[in-house]
Amino acid sequence: MSRLSKEAEWFYHFLGSKKLAASLLLLLCVILIPRTFTETTDISLSTVPSVILGLMGLNLMLCTAQRLKTLSKPVLIMHIGAILVLGGAVISSFGFVATVNVYEGTSVESVYRWDLKKEMPLEVNLRVNKIHMQYYPMPVKVGVLRGEDKVGLFQLKTGNSFQLDKYTVRADFMEFPSENLRLTIKEGDQVLGTAETNGERSLPEDFPYDFKLVAYKDPSLKRAWVDLTLSKDSQVIAEGSSEVNDPLTWGKTSFHMVKVDADKFGLRFVGIQITNDPGKPYVYMGFAVLGLGSALYLRKKIAGKAR
Repeated sequence: MSRLSKEAEWFYHFLGSKKLAASLLLLLCVILIPRTFTETTDISLSTVPSVILGLMGLNLMLCTAQRLKTLSKPVLIMHIGAILVLGGAVISSFGFVATVNVYEGTSVESVYRWDLKKEMPLEVNLRVNKIHMQYYPMPVKVGVLRGEDKVGLFQLKTGNSFQLDKYTVRADFMEFPSENLRLTIKEGDQVLGTAETNGERSLPEDFPYDFKLVAYKDPSLKRAWVDLTLSKDSQVIAEGSSEVNDPLTWGKTSFHMVKVDADKFGLRFVGIQITNDPGKPYVYMGFAVLGLGSALYLRKKIAGKAR
């Protein structure tokens, strides 16, 4: 065997060795662990970790090929699952993570790409139609007027009701930042309409009472979500809602709601994180294969002990 052939064989076995696998894992830890102790805004995986993950996948592939005849079926399946996970992670590096703040009722066509560190055009027009905020029941004080006369002051929680002569008045919910309380008025079992403390109402003209919000306790947010529309060339291509852990997905791109806030003028906006992850299906498939291999391996071990 020539010297070149010996070097090539050594390199082949080195690429599939356990020493290289341990070294790559240690190097990956050295690079990533410090990021957990720093307040970095860079939420994308950089090139170097992606290359290391690719080398780990190659190492496992060659390790599997070199030991193919000696590996049991469960271990072989686990190897295949791990290769899929690592391969999916490398493919994901070709995607992107971007963020943008969008005011309610407006749209944007560019976002900040964290991998490129600059503002870039988005393939679609992203519009925030409506920001919804649902609060836990909060104490409110409602003043009731009849013309210029004060009829009474009622203290209750949103979702509860109070009696006003022959009428039942329910405090439905508060709207922010407008600080507007919506009320539903019933006479017996019949709903007469609604009234809002900002003056809006849908009640019979002869309904004698008006309502004012006197005080309320600072609310505690229960749930927030946004209605989004994606369009291209003035054509709607997707629409739906997005909230925490439930993004709006279009193809391989997901639109996550990450925050809701208001500027100094009280205008509400939502923070949207856009992720394009082409490797996600392979990662999920890899974990499924890993789980299958682990189950088969555990079953084999239990069967061996039973004997």
